[in-house]
Amino acid sequence: MKFLVDAQLPRRLAQFLVSAGYETVHTQELPQKNATPDVEINAISLKENRVVITKNRDFWDSFLIRKEPYKLLILTTGNITNVELEVLFLNNLPQLAELFQQHSLIEMSRDAIVVHE
Repeated sequence: MKFLVDAQLPRRLAQFLVSAGYETVHTQELPQKNATPDVEINAISLKENRVVITKNRDFWDSFLIRKEPYKLLILTTGNITNVELEVLFLNNLPQLAELFQQHSLIEMSRDAIVVHE
């Protein structure tokens, strides 16, 4: 599974996912960095089969209307520290990997993972 971490999430999350064995890029690494438009993020996601990880609800609308990006993990954690975010992913990565084998739109809060489709 490959990820693309959106701008409002820390690069540290991308680095954590790389250390966990997942091919991951953060928007900061793209040519337009964190100013990369959503349409370009969607295009990269589709071209490279990357799950977009974001808090941006615009991606939710894009996915429902156009099935873009390729797959979407929307975080609904509210404000969260980097450490708490890493622990959340550490505790849920195996389940997320399994769910993304069959599903394309997943929401993760501090307390639950919800599959939408």
